[in-house]
Amino acid sequence: MVVSGKYFNNVNRVTDNQAIQKNSSKSVQNPGGFSQILQQEINGNTEIKFSKHAESRLQARNIQLTQAQKDKMSQAVNKADEKGVKDSLVLMDNIAFVVNVKNRTVVTAVNSNELKDNVFTNIDGAVFA
Repeated sequence: MVVSGKYFNNVNRVTDNQAIQKNSSKSVQNPGGFSQILQQEINGNTEIKFSKHAESRLQARNIQLTQAQKDKMSQAVNKADEKGVKDSLVLMDNIAFVVNVKNRTVVTAVNSNELKDNVFTNIDGAVFA
């Protein structure tokens, strides 16, 4: 490749000091940087979320989950994820949950009174927690 002086002179030259100043100003705008954002994403992906539909089902069926139950469900979702399950039925403490494993989101919840004669569709795995 041949670069003539005519084209080379049109290139904006950036000195090392200018590059450092430019990068320093970016880190001031984002004080936590990459590691903080990464940690937030990691922490965010370990918690179970509830869809609006699931929240309304929990309220309507008077189901209140303790932190221990949420942790237990998170472990069940981790197991399903390890096996490659996409949508799982999680049975825990006489409550059934349909969970989207990838998004770690509970789609719906059914208590023991409504489990009888119920059919769960669109799942590819089940975990008994």
